[in-house]
Amino acid sequence: MVVRENFQLQLNELKAMLVEIGELTEHALKESIEALKEQDVDKALEVIENDQRINQLEDEINDAAILLIAKQAPVASDLRRIIAAIKISSDVERMADFAVNIAKSTIRIGEKPLIKPLVDLPRMAEIAIGMLSDSIKAYVDEDVVLAKNLADTDDSVDELYGKIIRELLELMTKHPDSLAQITQLSFVCRYIERTADHATNIAESIIFLVKGKRYGLNE
Repeated sequence: MVVRENFQLQLNELKAMLVEIGELTEHALKESIEALKEQDVDKALEVIENDQRINQLEDEINDAAILLIAKQAPVASDLRRIIAAIKISSDVERMADFAVNIAKSTIRIGEKPLIKPLVDLPRMAEIAIGMLSDSIKAYVDEDVVLAKNLADTDDSVDELYGKIIRELLELMTKHPDSLAQITQLSFVCRYIERTADHATNIAESIIFLVKGKRYGLNE
């Protein structure tokens, strides 16, 4: 009984680390978008600098998960929890990388006036960041319904992505002198779209954790 209680404690610690990396990444994404909207290079640099803690935390999650497998010989359901934790932390860390990439695009754009007011792009980011938040909540609660709903939300992100890219392509023809900035904004759109995809990946991991079977939400 003591062994089982200790194992459960370690599983809870693993879950707590995943919640932390999720919160840090959510903050990084929000800050990177704010930096872009405000063309705040200093804030963008902070996002890049703070990414080190997220990378470190992913390593800690992986190490803790491997130790649990090696020392505890977990049964099937607990093994799924550990495997899901590894996969989810990897997806979250990739989202944090996208926040860094957005920050770098902000730095490259610099203080030159934006080609157009940013309206749809921040909205798209808000939805994608909300998907990250919901995916972590679904993980903590092992909520399959919430996880499955993320696929529908991803469709909204994809629609906005298509709309924004079409507008940026049109701007390229009208403002060839702003090609560098438009290119960076298109990169940012792609990073946000990929963030939503990774949230959907997390949803798939949650369904695997609970149901014990693969469920393709991105298909």
